Amino acid sequence: MLAGNGLGFHPIVRHDVPLSDRSVWRPPAARAWQVHPAVDRSILLGHLHLLDDRLTTRRPRRRALPRGRVMSPWSKVRHSRAQWKHKATQRAEPDRSQRKQLARVKTERDRAIQALAEARARLCHLEAQSQGLAVHHKVDLVFLALQLVVVARIGFRAASRVLSLLAMVLGIQKAPCPQTIINWVTRLSIVRIQSARMLKGFALSQAPFSNGLIWMIDVSIALGAGKIVAVLALDAHHHHHTEAAPTLPQVRCIAVSVAASWTGDTLADLLKRLIAVMGRPAAYLKDGGSDLHKAVGVLDAQGLASPAMDDISHAVANMRKRRYHDHPQFATFVSACGRVSGKLNHSMLACLAPPTVHPKARFMHGHRLVPWADRLLHLSPAGGAKTGSTLATLRACLDALPACKALIKRFRDEAIPLLACQKILKTQGLSHHTLAQCEPLLDAIPSRAVRREFMGYLHYQLQTATTLGLDDIGLPISSDPIASLFGLAKQHGVGESKEAHRIALRLPALCGTPTREEAKQVLEVSVAEQQEITGRFTSLTKQRREGLPNPNALESLGLDQLGIQVERIPSSKNRSNAQGIINLSNGYKEVCGPGLYRQDGPPRLEHAVL
Repeated sequence: MLAGNGLGFHPIVRHDVPLSDRSVWRPPAARAWQVHPAVDRSILLGHLHLLDDRLTTRRPRRRALPRGRVMSPWSKVRHSRAQWKHKATQRAEPDRSQRKQLARVKTERDRAIQALAEARARLCHLEAQSQGLAVHHKVDLVFLALQLVVVARIGFRAASRVLSLLAMVLGIQKAPCPQTIINWVTRLSIVRIQSARMLKGFALSQAPFSNGLIWMIDVSIALGAGKIVAVLALDAHHHHHTEAAPTLPQVRCIAVSVAASWTGDTLADLLKRLIAVMGRPAAYLKDGGSDLHKAVGVLDAQGLASPAMDDISHAVANMRKRRYHDHPQFATFVSACGRVSGKLNHSMLACLAPPTVHPKARFMHGHRLVPWADRLLHLSPAGGAKTGSTLATLRACLDALPACKALIKRFRDEAIPLLACQKILKTQGLSHHTLAQCEPLLDAIPSRAVRREFMGYLHYQLQTATTLGLDDIGLPISSDPIASLFGLAKQHGVGESKEAHRIALRLPALCGTPTREEAKQVLEVSVAEQQEITGRFTSLTKQRREGLPNPNALESLGLDQLGIQVERIPSSKNRSNAQGIINLSNGYKEVCGPGLYRQDGPPRLEHAVL
């Protein structure tokens, strides 16, 4: 429906053509118009002429603009910015492409280097397998060297020679020298002392506030100007894992210290500082010395109470000392053994010489002399001997031994049952079952006083086992590992002079069995860290080298180590409260080296004092 236009004619319909352009408005003369067929065309033309005049007069014409366009300042800025962006894009395109290519090349290079290293490692591994090589990395070399020293117990020079001989077979390019192996052993001691604070045994239901370890304590005989105190840790459940006596592979050295002399107070101070780091032990295992007994008493008075046990070998030795120390024939027997040894060693009967017994340990190892003397007397039956015969030569060497035959028989009758009981108790521990096994053996001892004294010792120690809840499992009552440790350290790579400081630094390395993890940690110990520990004192070898050629240096020998002693105990530095509990390394499992096993039972409180 179309509306009227007010001009007196019907509305027209136009096509979609603009009425004006952008510059000058002009009348639509050339536009096509469609009109109704009934309209007269003459009238239409007249009206169109009138319309053209009216539109022309009503709408003024626009001013014609010049041919070139005039840009505003903002347009110029936008135009210039667009050109700059275009140029910057063109210039950055090559750089961007080069950066992408360089990154791609670097990535490919890193991949190629890594692939080359892996290929070389696989090639070396395949070559080692084809040739049967055992050493692939330096960790393996360190592990093997530590095994030779600690497990095989050969010297440092011997270990270096062994590795030199096996270098071709094992794939070792250069065997380590003795000094290098010494450094590795020293660093192994550092690693073990640093990790000793994390040692924990299995929880004891009867002693919940202890660390589950039995601490073996002993003081060595004076070496040079000092005495060594060592503390070894043994799992209280040792006899639950194995039916064997504790040995060096099952213990760990957690503290070692050197001093000119030791008293009960100084020992108690050392143990107190050790308890502050590792917690209170389940029990102490010591010899019958008065200093250690006083140290345990001082700790009890300070609220750090733990049961104290006497080693079974020292207990038996003290029994013998009380029984035979004042015996009139015992001194004769001991002196006669010494004279017989001197006569037999330089004759054709040297194979019959007595075993070596230290004078200070004659009651500890007296059972070695007595069986020897008894067998030697059996080789000389009653009756005459032909002059110049072997029997006559033997009788000439016996000295006063035949006069001590009664003492020898009495000592033998007591020693044999006691040795049998010691073997059972050391192997299986003290419990109700082992005590029942020892009773028939003790009935064979002729002396009633010896039976009563030894049974009293066993019942007293059984009360300690009941207190700890080990009366059915077996309580370790043998401190032979710490005696073996001192004996091994005194003749293991310390030279002619038994130097206490050097021995003390190596004691932690001689306990337990080295593992690959420890060998890896040995390589991580720096030279500065080792020098900080070993450089505090001067060795006897260095003093001899500097003092003998220079007479003026004699007075300085006593000042080099004045007040400086070796002490290695675990440190609580950087210890985390959330640190996991690591149990004692031991050799119970049939693996190469002890493995640390984690506590699966309920959590325990640490450093608690009753």
